[in-house]
Amino acid sequence: MRLRCAVLDDFQQVATEIADWSPVADAVDVVSFRTHFTDEDALASALADIDIVVTLRERVAFPASLIARLPRLKLIVASGMRNSVIDYAAEAHGVTVCGTASSSTPPVELTWALLLGLARGLVQESNALREGGPWQQTVGADLHGRRLGLLGLGKIGGRVARVGLAFGMRVSAWSQNLTRERADEVGVELAPSKEELLANADFVSVHLALGDRTRGLLGPAELALLKPTAYLINTSRAAIVDQEALLDALREGRIAGAGVDVFDTEPLPAGHPMRTAPRLLATPHLGYVSRANYATYYGQAVEAIRAYLAGSPVRRLPAPPA
Repeated sequence: MRLRCAVLDDFQQVATEIADWSPVADAVDVVSFRTHFTDEDALASALADIDIVVTLRERVAFPASLIARLPRLKLIVASGMRNSVIDYAAEAHGVTVCGTASSSTPPVELTWALLLGLARGLVQESNALREGGPWQQTVGADLHGRRLGLLGLGKIGGRVARVGLAFGMRVSAWSQNLTRERADEVGVELAPSKEELLANADFVSVHLALGDRTRGLLGPAELALLKPTAYLINTSRAAIVDQEALLDALREGRIAGAGVDVFDTEPLPAGHPMRTAPRLLATPHLGYVSRANYATYYGQAVEAIRAYLAGSPVRRLPAPPA
């Protein structure tokens, strides 16, 4: 019997084009879903006759309650090698969970696209030019000599830092676990505290994993420390920044602007205030969306399916720490 594979959240309808699925074509039929499922009942119904699921990042949750409703499900392949929304009790239901590689390059590049877009008012100026509006409305914010404050200096944060240094920025970083040795390795200053970093930075960029210690890390009190000329960039996780506090800061003009690629609800509902907030440059979670990264995700998903069919699963995901 042929197996059925569902590719979830294939918004651009490229999953079967950007990778070669021929290695599993003899055994697997592939169907892709462009619509995002937010309701467990709807998802359970859509996947009722599915044996394999390929899911993007952490967009769709697979709790134990859903997995128990999918008796045909044998394999989940998630992009990346970490996933906090798949219940690893899936293994007890006979479901194998595998991952893929994921490049840090696309989120680094998008971080700078947002930062530069904000600093030079690119969207506002481009729209005015196209629509016959005023010639030159904004005065750009300089990067050279300004301070870039990074919350997190891991793989992505470190690469963002090096770009900032190349622009001639003064770069400082802070996180709960950041050491002076790591800061010295990257060539940036170690901020003595989160509060000092926020108060002195001209641009703040978030590059932290979401967890108990980082959820709500930037709330009303922390955002109040930012200069009125400062910009905040978040390409990490929405829940690290208090969304209502950020909206208030933008509406009241207490910060110069924000660049956001992540939201509390995704896809963002039509009436969500983030769609119309002033001083906000927002993108629909494009951080990892690039041709090369998609080729890796879906190419390695095919590898994982082929390996599973051969009885030797690859890149099995470890359960997240308790």
